[in-house]
Order: sequence, then structure tokens, then C-alpha cells
Amino acid sequence: MLVRWTPFSDVARLEAEMNRLFNGSAATVEPRARGQWDPAVDVTEDVEKIVVQADLPGVDQQGLDIQIEQQVLTLKGERRLARPDQTAGELYRRYERTAGAFSRQFRLPPTVDPEKISASLKDGVLTLTLPKKAEAQPRQIKVSVQ
Repeated sequence: MLVRWTPFSDVARLEAEMNRLFNGSAATVEPRARGQWDPAVDVTEDVEKIVVQADLPGVDQQGLDIQIEQQVLTLKGERRLARPDQTAGELYRRYERTAGAFSRQFRLPPTVDPEKISASLKDGVLTLTLPKKAEAQPRQIKVSVQ
């Protein structure tokens, strides 16, 4: 599984938390800024198809944009999380779930048949099935005995 990691977002978050600590306001941790995030993706291939599965919890069907252009598969979307306003007497908040836009791109081999691609979203997992063209699949040749 290939997961993109950006160390600078962790450093910026740590710096902000350290500044809040030294400024005396560590009791109110603010949510992370809305920004880019990368969903985890698994890609498997066999002789008939390529299957791409992306973890997209909290993303609904209307929030997805799936396109293929010049053999590049693009997954775009946005996850929105409802967070209540701070209430009186609330001392602490911690948000770890990332919200915001995402975009992933994959270069497809020329063996994929773009006309037969199917997509389904179930339990927060997007599954794309990319069948291969018939001429790209192995063919069994029978030998006749004379």
C-alpha cells in the first residue's frame, strides 16, 4: 500500500500546539485547518482486471469526481465534517479526523478498457474495477491431435 506522508504538516501542527502551550491557552486545542488530504489506496491486478480501492469514510457519492483523461485516472472529492461550536464550560477539544479536498492520480496501462470501468461506494470504500481489453488478456490455444 502506498501512502503519501508530508512531514511538514505534522511539524506545523506541533509548532502551533507548542505556541498555545507557552501562551497559556493549551486547554483549547483548535481543529486542524481544512486542507488537502490523501486517502489510502490499494491497487491489485490480475490477468483480467485492475482493482483500485480507496478509503473514503465520510465522503458521499455526490462528493466524488472520477475521471479518465489520456490514460490518467483521477479521483477527486471533498470530505466535510460537522463540528459543533464550542459550548460554555467546555475546556478541551481534540480533532484528529481530517476534512477537506483530496485528489489522487494514477497512470493506467494501455491495456485498460476505459469504456468498461465500473465504480461502487460501500461502507466508505470506493472500489473501481478496470477491466483489461480482450486483446491484452492471455488466450488459450488448443492443440489438435491428428
